[in-house]
Amino acid sequence: MTEAHPLDRLFARIAGRVGGDPERSYTAKLLAAGPPKCAKKLGEEAVEVALAGVAESDERLAEESADLLYHLCVLWAARGLKPDQVYAALAAREARSGLDEKKSRKGGAS
Repeated sequence: MTEAHPLDRLFARIAGRVGGDPERSYTAKLLAAGPPKCAKKLGEEAVEVALAGVAESDERLAEESADLLYHLCVLWAARGLKPDQVYAALAAREARSGLDEKKSRKGGAS
């Protein structure tokens, strides 16, 4: 039996908080606030990762990256999206170059 990936374990813990008591769990509180609040927190964390990437230690970047992944999983759970759906989207892109993939999106490459 193979052990689940850390991201899958994190998502499972977060998904287990759906409908939980917001007074007892920060995750349940975020989820209860809905996708807009979860998306806002994700955006804030993304900025913190970007800033850490240019101005802080590797340790700090790793910590901020962990926060970003946590908030990404919270948003997935808030929307009912499963990690396997994201993994499938990644797998579909493996055979394409990044430039071709970007061109195929609405609005083209940026």
